[in-house]
Amino acid sequence: MSRSLTALLLLGACLLGLTGAVYAMAAEHTIGQKNKEFSQAEITVKPGDAVVFANDDEVTHNVFSNSPCCKFNLKTQAPGDKSSVTFEKEGTVEVRCAIHPKMKLTIHVKP
Repeated sequence: MSRSLTALLLLGACLLGLTGAVYAMAAEHTIGQKNKEFSQAEITVKPGDAVVFANDDEVTHNVFSNSPCCKFNLKTQAPGDKSSVTFEKEGTVEVRCAIHPKMKLTIHVKP
């Protein structure tokens, strides 16, 4: 094997190792929904972290965000359902429930 090919393979292995290390450090945070409220009003996560939205309520919810950095819509989420959203970009995410407008959550995504 030539030196340049060996160097290229080593570089690729290092890059894969770094990528794996970044994802290995990602965390999972759970936000419950009970009594038509989120379990927290505000949370800070790091890029790459996931937030699990767990419907612990007796009613259906529809959790979504139209924030420019992180748009998502979990659609109808029945009691007992869980859905996960991974936040890749930095920014402030305003989360709401389309069915219960008083439900508000702010997620700060920053390193």
